[in-house]
Amino acid sequence: MIKAEKILDVRGEICPYPMMIANKELDSNPDINSFEIILDHPPALSTIPPEAMKRGFDCEIEESSPGEWKIFLTKI
Repeated sequence: MIKAEKILDVRGEICPYPMMIANKELDSNPDINSFEIILDHPPALSTIPPEAMKRGFDCEIEESSPGEWKIFLTKI
């Protein structure tokens, strides 16, 4: 399991808000090397990783419970 420097919980948010919130956090924390995003909106699984990859992060997705996921971002 990856230990993130920062955890962002966007459960309850629907697109495009999970991606917008994640992008804002990534842009506000340029020195962060690892980031965890907790979400429950499946479409965000296809929007957050490409945006994070544009910012130089590798992405891993884990289903933590039925209908809930964690996206682990690690700076490359």
